[in-house]
Amino acid sequence: NPSPCRFCLHPGMSEDLVGTHPPGAHSLVAVSVGYFLEDFVDMLCNQKLHQSWELLFHHSVVIICFGIAVLLHQYVGFALVALLVEINSIFLHLRQILLMANLVHTTCYRLNSIINLGTYVVFRIATLAWMTRWLFLNRENVPPATYAVGTVGMAIMTPMNIILFYRLLRSDFFK
Repeated sequence: NPSPCRFCLHPGMSEDLVGTHPPGAHSLVAVSVGYFLEDFVDMLCNQKLHQSWELLFHHSVVIICFGIAVLLHQYVGFALVALLVEINSIFLHLRQILLMANLVHTTCYRLNSIINLGTYVVFRIATLAWMTRWLFLNRENVPPATYAVGTVGMAIMTPMNIILFYRLLRSDFFK
């Protein structure tokens, strides 16, 4: 599983996110591509475009970036770091379930809102900031086409996540 422990268990990854990755990491990223493809198709078939275009766009960026890592067998370590973002998805999805169950005014929803916000800052915003910094600091070591894809990906994901963070704050804390 992607976690900060991977850096302890596989210290080479902290030095080289391009060519070094732990056993099973390539498979994890490949399965993640499959998940994002399935979810993309499900949203296309079962949701209205005006409701899901942001997630469809997000999934497209992830599929392209992770797909490159899977096909080239490179940047798998970088993709593992990106998967840390998904830790927060647990609490985002729980929030949606609680909203659908009309449990907004419960202690469970309140607790989830706080955990959701905390994990959002740590696993989304901080991770994306770290990834952007890594990409910038390693620009000489990354081929121009891959650097362009990574830069565009980060330029899309970071504002999207900041906007979603603002929406969560407004919805759950500043009603």
